[in-house]
Amino acid sequence: MIKYLDRLRCLALIFSVMITSVVAGCGNSESNDLKIGMVYELTGNTASYGTSAANGARLAFKELNAGGGVLGKQIQIVTADNKGEPSESANAMTKLITQDKVTAITGFTVSSCGIAASAVAEDHKIPFVAAATVNPKVTVDERSGKVKDYTFRACFIDSFQGRVAANFAQTGLKAAKVAIMIDNSSDYSKGLAQVFKAAFTERGGLVLAEEAYLQKDQDFKSVLTKIKAKKADLLYIPGYYEDVGKIVKQAREMDITIPVLGGDAWDSPKLVELGGPQALNNTFFTNFYSVEDTNPAAQAFAQAYRKEYGQTPDSMAAMGYDAAHLLIDAIKRANSTDAAKIREALAATGSFNSVSGDMRLNETHDAVRGVVIIELKDGKQVYKETIHHQ
Repeated sequence: MIKYLDRLRCLALIFSVMITSVVAGCGNSESNDLKIGMVYELTGNTASYGTSAANGARLAFKELNAGGGVLGKQIQIVTADNKGEPSESANAMTKLITQDKVTAITGFTVSSCGIAASAVAEDHKIPFVAAATVNPKVTVDERSGKVKDYTFRACFIDSFQGRVAANFAQTGLKAAKVAIMIDNSSDYSKGLAQVFKAAFTERGGLVLAEEAYLQKDQDFKSVLTKIKAKKADLLYIPGYYEDVGKIVKQAREMDITIPVLGGDAWDSPKLVELGGPQALNNTFFTNFYSVEDTNPAAQAFAQAYRKEYGQTPDSMAAMGYDAAHLLIDAIKRANSTDAAKIREALAATGSFNSVSGDMRLNETHDAVRGVVIIELKDGKQVYKETIHHQ
């Protein structure tokens, strides 16, 4: 009886090993897929950005798979939600790299989250292409001043966007004196405000007031009262749509009728819901993309996005789309899934056809691409012009 039981145990062990081998074999078959991590702000205060960008990225990956994939493999997207928080961003990146074993990662529309993510990418030496994080600290280490080896981005940075905004304020809107409202809880807002102020004053302009607020503030009337008393020609708010909508609405209620100018973080359908179409008249913002841009790449993207999602794409959708294509373009040119070779290919990107036209990556791994200027009229975005990098 004991020998019989021993024989059964032996057979069970052999069977278990065989099953494990079969499962392992099935797991190996997944090597036919190329795992790409995708991290966006899918919940939280900036979910509107992340959701649009993720939709753009999914469309790009779907098109690439339909065209045969990359290096003979189909792209498998592994998605994570950073909730719009830097700590969650680092956690999401770590999981994708250490547990999901992705080859490379794209994502992020919030600068503070992108900065946290880049630290993880650098630690693990995994190629990372940020979609719409404009703060310089995403690609350049703040303490050492060195360019981060494995971090790249598909968007322009504050230093260009801020200068374009300052120039437009003076030449397009004829502003000589401005007030600035800064979100003190945001690296994005503080960085863009700094560049705008420097560029505006260099050209002879005056900054009459700099007032701070924090994300999730609800009542801005005390700050706006101070700004109204300064009699500025223009109010510059490099903030996020959720705050901007409330600020502009309250400003108009207080009979502050001067032009209001902002940055790419204004671009959300929710801005008009929060501020109201009439209050947002005589407001302008710099951006990555306009659906009214007539270049063929922009129009092809808009058509494909409408077909896929039944809605018009915003700039975050365009940046998610561009970042995904930029990453896969580098993998194709590297002809490898080796992280170091992908990094080298990204660094060598001399020309890439983005939805806003031709772009390249510079020595700091930032995109050199045009800045679009948009005006809001009765709740609708109206394309004014594209300013190209000189």
